[in-house]
Amino acid sequence: MIPHHVKVYPSKVPLPKTEQLAWKLASVATDQAPVLPEVAEMVINRVIDNASVAIAAINREPVANARTQALAHPRAKGAALFGVTSEQRFDCEWAAWANGVAVRELDMHDTFLAADYSHPGDNIPPLLAVAQQCGCTGAQLLRGLVVAYEIQMDLVRAICLHEFKKDHIAHLCPSAAAGIGAMLGLDTDTIYQAVQQAVHVGFSTRQSRKGEISSWKAYAPAHAGKLAIEAVDRAMRGEKSPSPIYEGEDSVIAWMLGGKNASFDVPLPAPGEPCRAILDSYTKEHSAEYQAQAWIDLAFKLRQQIADLKTIREIVIHTSHHTHFVIGTGANDPQKSDPNASRETLDHSIMFIFAAALHTGFWHHVKSYAPEVVKHPDVVALWKKITTREDSEWTRRYHSIDPKEKAFGGRVEIIFNDGKKLTDEIAVADAHPLGARPFARPNYINKFQTLTEDFISRDESQRFIAASQRLGELKAGELGALNVMLPPDKLTCPVRDQRGIF
Repeated sequence: MIPHHVKVYPSKVPLPKTEQLAWKLASVATDQAPVLPEVAEMVINRVIDNASVAIAAINREPVANARTQALAHPRAKGAALFGVTSEQRFDCEWAAWANGVAVRELDMHDTFLAADYSHPGDNIPPLLAVAQQCGCTGAQLLRGLVVAYEIQMDLVRAICLHEFKKDHIAHLCPSAAAGIGAMLGLDTDTIYQAVQQAVHVGFSTRQSRKGEISSWKAYAPAHAGKLAIEAVDRAMRGEKSPSPIYEGEDSVIAWMLGGKNASFDVPLPAPGEPCRAILDSYTKEHSAEYQAQAWIDLAFKLRQQIADLKTIREIVIHTSHHTHFVIGTGANDPQKSDPNASRETLDHSIMFIFAAALHTGFWHHVKSYAPEVVKHPDVVALWKKITTREDSEWTRRYHSIDPKEKAFGGRVEIIFNDGKKLTDEIAVADAHPLGARPFARPNYINKFQTLTEDFISRDESQRFIAASQRLGELKAGELGALNVMLPPDKLTCPVRDQRGIF
């Protein structure tokens, strides 16, 4: 990996495009380094993972609404929509939109956390949609996804967005654009222009993940994917974009990421070096914010040691800066302690999540957010007893670049009415590569079967799993096999409606 120093230059100091970060990203996309076998296998895992959570969320209102928007844009040789028969096709940007919302809705697919945080699996819907519409092979899609994961994760390693109250999709939009460019075999200059346009339009504020969190949390990455597709299409027609988008006097760094004196060191693969970032990402076993994964596992363990949860006086969670200030009491969001809060808010409240897991002993993408859990008097009582505190050591481990030391958990103190304490800690979730039960292919398949069993037939399940595991061998025109179809009576909003503009 080579670090690329990125800073702001005044307009009177022209920066050659070959020295700009957007060009460096485009160069990664056009490099012909081989795809490592273990990387290809992990891409397959994530294709299965995305489909799992998309189908589990297929009839939730935000997903159904996004689907009805896509249904208004049919195209004879377009892209497929999750849930809908693959014989029907739609404009790829709208298929990416609908499928992206489905993937993101339950907050249960893969994650990568470093200087910022991300869900790199959000790259899959736009790339898959373009691949289906453009008649790409599975090998082309595979290469594009490897590049998209690499670029998003390398940006996340180096450039913190949430420090400046910007949403993490600002790194997703250029990664999707670069991945699409790599998949289509575009030249470096075209991808460079597409990346710059994607960066330019991809910034938004963090209010989407603050306070009363709305369904836009699921729509935001889908929007980034849709913008990326349009950016690539525009660049393919020869159009130019704002330049230099990262380093210019009025660039995103100058006005959105720290100001004219800010600088970053972005690590990228050297020429000829295979992209392998996807191996550093990790998926979710539980439907909740990633920083909550380990705490759910620890709650399951601790409840076996507590005879009566009502004897608990106080619970203090000592954790990283990020967990405390984003999903803990440090966020100062009263909604995170409100039983009437939205699901999107609840899955970003470590207080609720730890209380519910401790009380119920299970975590389920639907049942754990149902009113009978959220408003259960015993859960609410526990919930109100929980506070979080930043611990400098857990913050240091959260930001460590050593994967063996990097941690997303912390230490918990449970204080009982009689003054006794129960203390324990956890570094990573059980499903993490270094956890007690690391996720492997059988776990991904089991997750798919479990989350989709109420929606699709056994034959459809087996067909999709078989097709996914042949990803690199799929020929042009065969990528529709990566769609998952529901019986018509299992799908809400299966046809275009008249509620909106489209």
